[in-house]
Formats: sequence, C-alpha cells, structure tokens
Amino acid sequence: MKIAVVCASGRAGKLIVEEAMSRGHEVTAVVRDPDKAPQATKVIVKDLFDLTFDDIKDCEVIIDAFGTWTPDTLSQHSTSLKHLCDILSGKPNRLLVVGGAGSLYVDPEHTIRLMDTKDFPDAFKPVASSMAKALDELRKRNDVRWTYISPAADFRVDGPRTGKYTLGGEELIVNSKGESVISYADYAVAIIDEAEKGNHIGQRISVVGEYD
Repeated sequence: MKIAVVCASGRAGKLIVEEAMSRGHEVTAVVRDPDKAPQATKVIVKDLFDLTFDDIKDCEVIIDAFGTWTPDTLSQHSTSLKHLCDILSGKPNRLLVVGGAGSLYVDPEHTIRLMDTKDFPDAFKPVASSMAKALDELRKRNDVRWTYISPAADFRVDGPRTGKYTLGGEELIVNSKGESVISYADYAVAIIDEAEKGNHIGQRISVVGEYD
C-alpha cells in the first residue's frame, strides 16, 4: 500500500518509515530538510503547513509524526493537525496520528487523565496538555477518517524491536510487570499494523510492550 509519513525525519517518523519500507509498502517521506530524509520510495521536501492534498492524494494512509516540545511551538500540535485534517476533509484517505500518553485515562469513568495525576512530571505537563487539546479537537472531525495512537507512558527511544505489543483503548494499560512502556520501534510496528488493517477509524487506541 502507499503510505505517507509527515515529519519523517524525526525519531518516531524515521522508524515508522523504516518499518513500512521493510514490509514492502511504497512510502512517501515528507521532510523539511532533505539531508535528514530517511530512505523511502519518494521524498517530498516541504513544510507540513505547506502540504496540499495533491501532494499526498495517492497515499491510502497518511501518518502524522509531528512533535514539538518548546513552549513557543506547543500550539502547533493543534494547528498542524488541523491543517492535515482540513486537506483530508471528506477524502477517503486515512489519517493516523502519533499521539501522546498524558491524555490516557486512569479510571474506568474516564474522568482522570494520566497528566492529571499527582505523580505526572511537571516538566511534561505543557506538552501533554497541548497534545490533549489537539486530540479533543480531532475527536470533533467527523469529516476525516482518523485514528489516534497513544504510546505507553514510558516511550523509549532506544528500546528494542520485539515486534510484539498489546493493544488498548482510551485507558492506560500495563504489561505483565505492571509497567506502561513501549519502544519507538515497537510503536512503529503497531502503527503500521493499524495502517494495514484500519480497524479503529474515529477512535483513540493505545499500545504497551513487554521487555526484559
């Protein structure tokens, strides 16, 4: 299948491109800096905000791997996602969003999010809040075939690729050791699985891995 990865030069984006390529998919990597582009079938050098539907219309799935952490850019979690939703509005193409864990619920009533708990690090709250806001806005987009994929609370950049994970929904889930953890590599496995299957349109899902 044809897959576009937006912000493909980031840590998550590169591994998602790599995973998709390893399965024989045709991958379009969208990057701002051509020198940082991963190996892909096609590379588009363009800012996310300048992307048009014509750029990605042939791709069945568009994966949004945008991420930012500096205070002056946090609002772009919302504005970038809105731009992608706007160009995909009413179209059959699916949008998969690399999400955050802070908005996962920790109670069955779905009233308390992970980022609302007392142990959630203050340093991560601004990012978690901006990503949660973007998710809230995404939920209102009935004109887009979206899926939001939250990683585990401990999202490990250099963790191994086991190829295995457990799929969850709106609530924070843990592995057999009681840990909420997943590697970037296994997250990439999960997101390409979702790209291939398309079982959760209009839903937020979550993933957790198992490690020694």
